[in-house]
Parts: sequence; C-alpha cells; structure tokens
Amino acid sequence: MIRRNRILKTSSAIRAIVAETILTPSDFIAPLFIVEGENVKEEISSMPGYFRHSLDLTVKEVKELWSMGIKCVLLFIKCPDHLKDNTGKSATDPNGLMQRAIKAVKDAVPEIVVMTDVALDPYSSYGHDGIVENGEIVNDATTEVLAQMSLTHAQAGADFVAPSDKMDGRTAAIRSILEQHSFPKVGIMAYSAKYASCFYGPFRDALDSAPGFGDKKTYQLDFANAKQALKETLMDVDEGADIVMVKPALAYLDVIRTIKDSVNIPVSAYHVSGEYAMIKAAAKMGWLDENKAIIESLTSIKRAGADLIATYFAKDAVRLL
Repeated sequence: MIRRNRILKTSSAIRAIVAETILTPSDFIAPLFIVEGENVKEEISSMPGYFRHSLDLTVKEVKELWSMGIKCVLLFIKCPDHLKDNTGKSATDPNGLMQRAIKAVKDAVPEIVVMTDVALDPYSSYGHDGIVENGEIVNDATTEVLAQMSLTHAQAGADFVAPSDKMDGRTAAIRSILEQHSFPKVGIMAYSAKYASCFYGPFRDALDSAPGFGDKKTYQLDFANAKQALKETLMDVDEGADIVMVKPALAYLDVIRTIKDSVNIPVSAYHVSGEYAMIKAAAKMGWLDENKAIIESLTSIKRAGADLIATYFAKDAVRLL
C-alpha cells in the first residue's frame, strides 16, 4: 500500500492535530429566557435542565457564562398574558422586560455581546409573529412595529437585534431606523432561513408563544425548499444584515453549507429546542450518550459552515470541551 488512511487515526493526539473542525466557547450563543419577578427559576418541562429566570438570576447566569468563555447571549422574554395584545404595545415599551433585561445584562457584564429577539409572538394575543387583521398576518404594519421594537433595544444597549419574525422587508426597515437615530454600531442578525418546523415545540412552551390559530407557514419557509432559503438570505444581506441565520440546524445542514458558500458575512445556526429535547429524551432512555451526542451534533453544525451556534447546550458543551 502507498497510502494508509489509518495512520491519521492512530491515537487521540494525532486525531486532534489533524481535526478539521474544532469547537471553542466563542462559537456559542447562549439563549436566555427571562420572566418577571425576583429569585424565580422555573424549569421548562419540555426542556429538562433548562430554565426561565427572573432578571436578578439572569444577571448571575450571564456572569457565569462570561466566566466560562461564552461571549454572546440571546435574550427572550416571557410576556405576562395581561400585557399581550394585537399591536405590539408591550414590545416597544422602553420600560418593558426586554429593555430592562438588556440594561441589566450590559451593566453587569459590559463586554458580553447582547443579542435580542425581535418578533411579536411573545407579545401577541394571537401568538403570531405579526399583527393580525381579518385572520391574516399583515406584513407592512408589522414591519413598522418591529423597527420601533429594534430601536428601543438599541436605546437600551443591545449590540445586535435579531429579527426572527420573517416579515418581508424588515431588515431594511430596521437598518433604516437604526441609522436615522444614530445607532450605526448596532448590528442585525437576521433569521433569514427560518423554516416552519415542528422542532420549535418546546420553545413555545418556554415562552407561551404558540400560535392561537393556524400555523406560521405563510411567513416561515417550507422545509422542502433550499433555493428559496438562499434567495431570502441574499435579500437580507442586501438589506443590511450583518449576520444571517439558519434555523433549525441539524435537519438543515445542507442549507447551512449552501448559504455559507454564497455569502461573505458570518453565518449562524440555531440548534433549536426540539433538537435539544430529542437528545435529552434519548439520553434519559439510555439510547445514546448525552455528552457524546452534544459534541457530535454541535461539531456537525460547525462543520456544515456555521460560524456561530445558538444552543441550549452552550454551558454543557464548554464544560465538555
């Protein structure tokens, strides 16, 4: 034999020095769920080991994440039912929970990168990402609210706003309002290739944001389509996105690779709640090794082309690494 492929597999040291894909703590975005109250820590039943925290405990969590080398958090809030409506009023409140959370996190750990969810579903009495008129999720009126929402996040100190709504034109509208109000340094991480997926179920439990009627297929992507995802991603890049996202991750590795090969800005991927829950459930049944599944899954997402990975396993992964 001239070539023996097994030479590069001989030992753990050799495998390490020739590894093509290496995970580091800087790869991870840690999603955080925030609720009103004090000293509140609520486990999410469909996401074992993951919690909703009140603002005081969120600050402690962020300090721990920073100490572990995790450089970025993505904030979500659970809006109380009595504040939900069909206009997004709570979403644009300068004293709302999200806005207070941004300030608290940046005050506690100024260096950490704070990204914020921009969508109306947590605030909507209908559970949809946009304003509802006559049973339809209307686009342009929603985009105006999303832009205002993003502005309040920037004013509170966010480093990036992350529109997850999938309304047409929202990236351009957000970039425009940020520029108009002298926030040229606030970035946009657009959920550009966000699919209408069954893997979001546990997340909707976490924020009580399931749609009250119908589904989200009129604005999120059909999971059968890849070219459409690329088209909409390129549109977001043209509209001023600084980072683009593919969501979910594991079932869309091909889309991550296609987009990575087609854009010249960072690509993120969201290892979503259903993907987290599947690993947890299978591990609980003894069907797979949870720790190995975490690292293999996250490595596959990075190998596919993701520069950043939003994952509920961020802390676990850093400990394992």
